[in-house]
Amino acid sequence: MPISFASRPALLALFFAASAALAPQTVLAQAGAACVSGGSTEQTNACAVQAFQQADTDNNILYGDVMRILSAHERPALRRDQNEWIRQRAATCKKQQAAHEAQPDWTRRYHECLVAEIGKRRQELMVWLHEGPPAQALQKP
Repeated sequence: MPISFASRPALLALFFAASAALAPQTVLAQAGAACVSGGSTEQTNACAVQAFQQADTDNNILYGDVMRILSAHERPALRRDQNEWIRQRAATCKKQQAAHEAQPDWTRRYHECLVAEIGKRRQELMVWLHEGPPAQALQKP
């Protein structure tokens, strides 16, 4: 049975509370070990990777929450939209940072771009969450 938009706020609070309790903290261990804010290039690169990992984890949790709230006929549209966004975010950041690719701080620049793209996606997912799918998303095959 589809969930009405009116009942979504109560469900949102429940999903966010459960998601926060289950969010993995060990994901940050890979990059976090060498992260020193304002440190060497390698250390600031590691901080950027760590920030990306956290933002990506948070985005995946939000995506899952939105998927659970949408009705069965709305979910394929979000899945298509998310997959397209994942493809374009990497391409966008690679293109934006192409001139810096040979520089030692390219990793930081690339991951900061990814974090910015995730921030934009969060806003888009919040629209899906609070208002349902955009009309154009349901019209795509």
